Amino acid sequence: MAGPRAASGPAAPGSEARGGGFGWSQSGAGGIRTRPERPRRPGQQVSLGPAMLVTAYLALALLLAACLGLELSGCRAKPLSRACCNPSFLRFQLDFYQVYFLALAADWLQAPYLYKLYQHYHFLEGQIAILYVCGLASTVLFGLVASSLVDWLGRKKSCVLFSLTYSLCCMTKLSQDYFILLVGRALGGLSTALLFSAFESWYIHEHVARHDFPPEWIPATFARAAFWNHALAVVAGVAAEVVASWLGLGPVAPFVAAIPLLALAGILALCNWGENYDRQRAFLRTCGGGLRCLLSDRRVLLLGTIQALFESVVFIFIFLWTPVLDPHGAPLGIVFSSFMSASLLGSSLYRIATSKRYHLQPMHLLSLAVLIVVFSLFMLTFSTSPGQESPVESFVAFLLIELACGLYFPSMSFLRRKVIPEMEQAGVLNWFRVPLHLLACLGLLVLHDSDRKTGTRNMFSICSAVMVMALLAVVGLFTVVRHDAELRVPPPAGEPYAPEL
Repeated sequence: MAGPRAASGPAAPGSEARGGGFGWSQSGAGGIRTRPERPRRPGQQVSLGPAMLVTAYLALALLLAACLGLELSGCRAKPLSRACCNPSFLRFQLDFYQVYFLALAADWLQAPYLYKLYQHYHFLEGQIAILYVCGLASTVLFGLVASSLVDWLGRKKSCVLFSLTYSLCCMTKLSQDYFILLVGRALGGLSTALLFSAFESWYIHEHVARHDFPPEWIPATFARAAFWNHALAVVAGVAAEVVASWLGLGPVAPFVAAIPLLALAGILALCNWGENYDRQRAFLRTCGGGLRCLLSDRRVLLLGTIQALFESVVFIFIFLWTPVLDPHGAPLGIVFSSFMSASLLGSSLYRIATSKRYHLQPMHLLSLAVLIVVFSLFMLTFSTSPGQESPVESFVAFLLIELACGLYFPSMSFLRRKVIPEMEQAGVLNWFRVPLHLLACLGLLVLHDSDRKTGTRNMFSICSAVMVMALLAVVGLFTVVRHDAELRVPPPAGEPYAPEL
C-alpha cells in the first residue's frame, strides 16, 4: 500500500474545531507555520482504551494465519517449473531481488507514519492535505515522463537515481519547515515514478536481451515479487511500529531507518548490475496512440473509468485511515501490517478463485471487489458519525477495502493485458492516471474545506457515490465483454469451453 498509500477530518488530538478554509498562519521568515499548542479541555480527551490495541494485534495474527494456510496449500498444489530448476536463472533473479526488495522495503517502511509525522509537527489538517496533493501531483507528472527519462538516462542509472532522490525525500522529514516538506513530497513523487518503471524495465531487458532466458519465465519472477512485496509490507509495518512506538523514537524514526536500505540498494545496483538502454518513443506519439486506443475501444474506455474511480477512492482512503483510527489509540504500524495482510489474503483468494478447481473469471472478481468497497464505504459513513464513532467497525471496513484491493489489482492487471495492445499500454495508462489523480486531489481539497466534525463522514459518503458509479461502469463492461472469449482465463485441459462470462 504500497506501497506504495486519507478525507477529512478528524483533526490532530487536541485541536479546536474550525470552519472552512485552510487556516494557515504566518510566523517570521520561515513562512507557513503551524498552530500553537493549546491545552485540552476535559471533553477533548482522546480515547486510549485497549479495544483498538487488542483488535489490531488480533486481526494481524488471524490474517497472517489465513494467508500462511492459503499459501502453503497453493505451494503444495503447484508443480515446479523449469525456471525454478535453472541455476543461472535463479542467480539472475537473486541479483534483481536483492536490490528491488530493499527498495520496496524502504518504501513501505515510511507508509504507516507519514500522516502521523505531519501531525507530530502540529500542522493543520488543510496543510497536510496540501502535502498529500503535492505528492499525488508530482507522481502523475513524473509518471508521464518516467519511461522516456529511464530510456534516455539508462535503467541502472535510473535505479541509482531512485535511491538518491528517495534518500533526500526521507531527509526532508527531519525538517519542520513546510516548504522543505513540500520539496520532499515532490522528490517522493519522482522516486515513486522511478520505482515503478526503472526496476521492471531493467529486469525485462536483461532477462531477454542479455541472458536470453525464455520470455514466458518473466511472469514467474514478478509473481514471486508480488508475493514478497506484500510480505515486506507486513514486516515493514511491524518494524515501523517498533522504532517509532516501542523504542519511543517518534514518527520520524521509520524515515531515518529507510535511508540505509535505500543506500544499500543503490550501491548493489551500481556494483552488480549492467547498464541497458532502449529505443525511445516520442512522448507525444505515445500519448497520441494511447488516446486513439482509449477512444476507439469501448472496453478500454470503461476499464479506464473503473480504474480512475476505484483507485481515486483508494488514494483518499490512504489519507483518511490515520486520522480516523489514531485518536483511538490504534498502533499505526500494526494497523498498516494488518491492511497489507488483508491485501495479501485477497491476492491469495484471487489465485485460488481462478485456479482449476473453481475457475472463476477476473471479470467476476473485479465486480466482487467493487461491491466489497461499496459496502465498506457505507459502513464507514455510519462508523465515523460525529459523536458516535466506532473505531473497531471503521478498522474492519478498512480491512475489507484492502481485501478488495487484493482482488482488484490482479483482476485489473489481467484485463488490461487482454484489452490494451502492448504497444499502446504506456500511453493508455498515462491517460488513466490523469483523472485518477485529479479525482483524488479534488477529494482531498474538498474534504478539508469543510467542518472537521462532519468532513470525514461526508467524504466517505461521496466516496460511496463514486464507487456506485464504478459499479455501474463494471456492469457496462460486463455487458460489452460478456461473449468475449479473450477475457477469460483459459479452461483446464479436457474441460468443455463456455464462451460466455
